[in-house]
Amino acid sequence: MFGEIARVYEAALEAIRRGESAAMATIIEAKGSTPRDSAKMLVYADGRTVGTIGGGGVEARVVEEARAAIAEGKSRELDYSLVDTGRGDPGVCGGDMRLFVEVLAARPTLLILGGGHVGQAAAEMAGLLGYRTVVMDERPEMVTVERFPQAEARLSGDVAQRVADLALTRHTYVVMVTPHHALEDAGRHTSDEEILALLADRPVAYIGLIGSRRRTALTFERAREAGVPESLLERIHTPIGLDIGAETPKEIAVSILAEIIAAQRGRL
Repeated sequence: MFGEIARVYEAALEAIRRGESAAMATIIEAKGSTPRDSAKMLVYADGRTVGTIGGGGVEARVVEEARAAIAEGKSRELDYSLVDTGRGDPGVCGGDMRLFVEVLAARPTLLILGGGHVGQAAAEMAGLLGYRTVVMDERPEMVTVERFPQAEARLSGDVAQRVADLALTRHTYVVMVTPHHALEDAGRHTSDEEILALLADRPVAYIGLIGSRRRTALTFERAREAGVPESLLERIHTPIGLDIGAETPKEIAVSILAEIIAAQRGRL
């Protein structure tokens, strides 16, 4: 029993660290004939589980409810009278179970595209605020451990491919602080509009784009030509960050994280 509980808690901790959505289902009361009197089970958004509350039809229904709770973002209490054999219950002698499904708050991920001064400052600020930080730049020398000690992932090379391969969720906040709206390395050129095209059908919570209004207008024009839908362009926060008169990289980072927090709290 204790080994199973340890596995469940370890899996929950890893899910939180990865920023992966999950829910913990706990039996809080059991009466009569029930599969288990006390147990915990971790349920992921895709239906995978760690641990068990007894198996069978009852567990399948709890998994379904847990996935719904994750999608809604709200914990819930469940009550079952286990008397329906058609649903996999033990039968007319079955008991009653009460469970609590706790949605685990996913650790938000800050995806920083561009390893320059503003990207560094944003990563430092994000670390203080508890974000999971991933930084990308096509230039390997820009995404070193020395420059980004707090980042959980530092990726160089083909940024477009990196973004395409990365698991992005509704808890991902994208900060585009690329130099001159492009990333270059040995002739390879990844434009911001290319990145925007890759983000068009991804469920990210926020996209911020650094640059002047004129440069952004040109980027949007090229993005439309590349097929980026207007619905995505309307969601992009540009110039990035709240207007606090920021000038230095650290001041800009403060404005960016303040805007992201406002987005999280539904204040934008």
